[in-house]
Amino acid sequence: MKVVSFFSGLGGLDKGFVETGYEIIWANDFDKYAVQTYETNFGKHIVHGDINEIPLDKIPDCDVLIGGFPCQPFSMMGQQKGFEDTRGTLFFRIAEIINDKIERGKKPKAVILENVRSLRTHDNGRTYQEIQRILEEELGYKVYCDILNSADYGVPQTRNRTYIVCFANDSADYKFPEKRELDKTLQDLLEQEVNPKYFLSDRILPTILSDGTGGYKAKSEIDLKIARPLCATMAKMHRACQDNYVTQKGRVRRLTPRECARLQGFEDTFKIPVSDSQAYKQFGNAVTVNVSREVAQSVKNTLKELGEWVD
Repeated sequence: MKVVSFFSGLGGLDKGFVETGYEIIWANDFDKYAVQTYETNFGKHIVHGDINEIPLDKIPDCDVLIGGFPCQPFSMMGQQKGFEDTRGTLFFRIAEIINDKIERGKKPKAVILENVRSLRTHDNGRTYQEIQRILEEELGYKVYCDILNSADYGVPQTRNRTYIVCFANDSADYKFPEKRELDKTLQDLLEQEVNPKYFLSDRILPTILSDGTGGYKAKSEIDLKIARPLCATMAKMHRACQDNYVTQKGRVRRLTPRECARLQGFEDTFKIPVSDSQAYKQFGNAVTVNVSREVAQSVKNTLKELGEWVD
């Protein structure tokens, strides 16, 4: 099955689909450093650029369309502006692309979209209701939606994300992948030999371990068994109530980029060709591979049941 991927980042969503037998024929991202990481690991089929500026006829036809459209407009960490934010309107660009395919008789059989958990509750649910209305009424898809947590699919990271799975065939009877018991902890993923630069200095340690200042208070904890959600701003080193810190050899340190990769389901053969700062950003924005793979397999199963799967 041929797949087109939008807002691909370093390829977390794509990787899960590739590992399940899909073929990514075209991908796109606006971040040149993310494109660099993607190309290093997956190949040259990713196009660097603003999706709003890429002509519709330059986007290949596909069987399946996937994308983790930008989450900042809906995120609890942001101002939750939603469609008032220009990044929020990128969903409408996806809809425009799908509609173009439909008009040319090339409607994708399935569409899989990923976003933050709060997408479904943003603006008292009206934002998601509009997304669902467009997918169902304007584009003619049967829509399924659920919140999946990375910790339920083999990764010791609490990371809840909204998944929207759509089928062109009204006969689809889709079920999201079943949860399974977690059999590892954050400590199981730690590197044993770590560069001294990742350890905290005595000067910054009190700030990192504090419970916040002013109007922001939250309990700082380190050495968690299940990691907090990785965020794109990890390089800025927030307090331990926001980011993950661990104790090793009697000292406190931040996670390394490789450990962040592991917490997103990337094996150690996955190459990290960018700076630590860019790597933290990319893994913080990434889709967890384990979850992507489970969703990809469940979609594949449904397409097979419909007699629409093509190797």
